[in-house]
Amino acid sequence: MTDYPQELADHFNRDVTSICHCWRLTRKDDATLGFTDHDRKLFVDGTLFEPESGLSSSEARQSLGLSVDTLDVEGVLSSERITDEDIAFGVYDGAKVETYLVNWRQPEKFARIKVATIGKITRRDGSFVAELESPAHQLDQSNGRYVTRKCDAELGDARCRVLLDQPAFNGLGEVAGFDAAEELRVSGLAGFETGWFSFGALTWTSGARTGRAERIVDHRRDGDVVLLVLQPIFGPTVQTGDAFKVVAGCDHSFATCKAKFANALNFRGFPHLPGNDAAYAYVSDGGNFDGGPVVP
Repeated sequence: MTDYPQELADHFNRDVTSICHCWRLTRKDDATLGFTDHDRKLFVDGTLFEPESGLSSSEARQSLGLSVDTLDVEGVLSSERITDEDIAFGVYDGAKVETYLVNWRQPEKFARIKVATIGKITRRDGSFVAELESPAHQLDQSNGRYVTRKCDAELGDARCRVLLDQPAFNGLGEVAGFDAAEELRVSGLAGFETGWFSFGALTWTSGARTGRAERIVDHRRDGDVVLLVLQPIFGPTVQTGDAFKVVAGCDHSFATCKAKFANALNFRGFPHLPGNDAAYAYVSDGGNFDGGPVVP
């Protein structure tokens, strides 16, 4: 239950009130944006809240117990500060949203009624709907480690320990053409074997997408041409001549960790764990059933 300042609580008891909602959005890069459903700017709690966003909220529900409460905030992509490209690129994913009730006649009288994080964002017809999740949603998140055959570390992180700044794991290239929107013909990577950069990362160093990173789905050759297939791209378009840096990828299997990165000692999975395929497999002629490891 929200505790309201006495002056604001007294205002609620009047026959006519002047209450509006304000939302303060704090992104992971610490950038702060303020929006309100009032028709003029309001300065509240050290933040300027602007009305141009056209934000409106759905019915809010607050429950007892451990159930996860959600609230949708809908808006039109008319504000220069909220762009379709930034939403698609994930700039607002996981951002903190604080909801205020404000007396717009006296903005110094306000109450912060909810703190949430942005979950799923849906875009359609030039507008967006952002689902605000209460802190209880963190109870539904996976914590700790799963016992799986594949590694659960990110290539190059503190648990993996592979040094990705080695020349063998990096490449510089340039877009030479397109076979499809996300299928790039590139130059500069002819010295790397096929598949070396599959599941790796590409970071643009020139062009409209400079500084943005993409996930590489596939790295292959078509004759003498090197092809990189990326995950779907939103926002600025890639052009011929755009330069990039690529980092080798890992499919998180023990075989790749051992052969490609010589990092078997730091493998963070359980490759010798028998799964359902082993438990329910039939005995066959020529099989090796000496109790040895499943993965060499």
